[in-house]
Amino acid sequence: MEYRKLGTSELELSVITFGAWAAGGWMWGGTERKGAVEAIRASYEQGVTSIDTAPVYGQGLSEEIVGEAIRDLPRDKVQILTKYGMRWDGSKRGDFAFKTKDNEGKDIDVYKYAARDSIIQECETSLRLLGTDHIDLYQIHWPDVTTPIQETMEAVAELIRQGKVRYAGVCNYNAQQMEEAEKWIGLVSDQVPFSMVKRDIEAETIPYCIEHHKGILAYSPLQRGLLTGKIRPGHHFAEGDHRESLYFFNEENIRRTNAFLDKIKPLAEEKGATLSQLVLRWTVEQPGITIALVGARNAEQAITNAKAMEVKLSKEELDFISGELRGLEMVR
Repeated sequence: MEYRKLGTSELELSVITFGAWAAGGWMWGGTERKGAVEAIRASYEQGVTSIDTAPVYGQGLSEEIVGEAIRDLPRDKVQILTKYGMRWDGSKRGDFAFKTKDNEGKDIDVYKYAARDSIIQECETSLRLLGTDHIDLYQIHWPDVTTPIQETMEAVAELIRQGKVRYAGVCNYNAQQMEEAEKWIGLVSDQVPFSMVKRDIEAETIPYCIEHHKGILAYSPLQRGLLTGKIRPGHHFAEGDHRESLYFFNEENIRRTNAFLDKIKPLAEEKGATLSQLVLRWTVEQPGITIALVGARNAEQAITNAKAMEVKLSKEELDFISGELRGLEMVR
């Protein structure tokens, strides 16, 4: 495994970081708790020391699973990344995000809400579910237009002073929002979507983060499974799997993506690697990208993801992949 420091912090993360969204089951067609715990532990055995989760992932279930998985691990060898600012408790506060169903099939409304008292309460709940006394990186999940950024960031700064949080980060913030947040707190990172087929952050966010020494946590680097080569035209997702409605998974985009993957597959085979491993290595070699968040539903997937860092690519090989990628466009 390889490790990189996040921005100007002392927080060193594994370049492949375990993404625990799917572990919570919510929006992924359910979960199998034992398999999720085993996946996290298998990742750790491969050197994956960083785990990213959030309260809304399974409405607390993902954080609970992470807490169970790391219970017997040395706390100073594990980096826990979690979030705040997404509420589903029926209070209808904040900026409405979407309607969905919880893991029990009940309808819920999810709101973006990052007011001070809510953040303080969320932090206490997360600490309890995770079974720890501090969070290494605390990130706002989505911008909340109903709460001043100053109020949000001052609340997190208070948690840092109390020792409950080590560092502050943001998710899904653009450059302007990060600049505003920096007036009230020192940010170390931005967690944003980035993959071979979703690269819009290259225009503004990445240059800002490079210039201001902020780490970038790339989520969905395999585009939620699209870039694994395992999803073929005609694929049927399990009930409750959110991917069914995403344009990335329409028949034409699946066809186009697999045509691209077929072009780089010989290079993967030459390296003794899977397509996923090749894609992940390319991703973390892109300018500004610090780490890649990758989910796994079982130990086998987790080990495969971790071993992506054993794949070495020369500049010529990276350029070859990027060159083939230029002809790939997603249609809506």
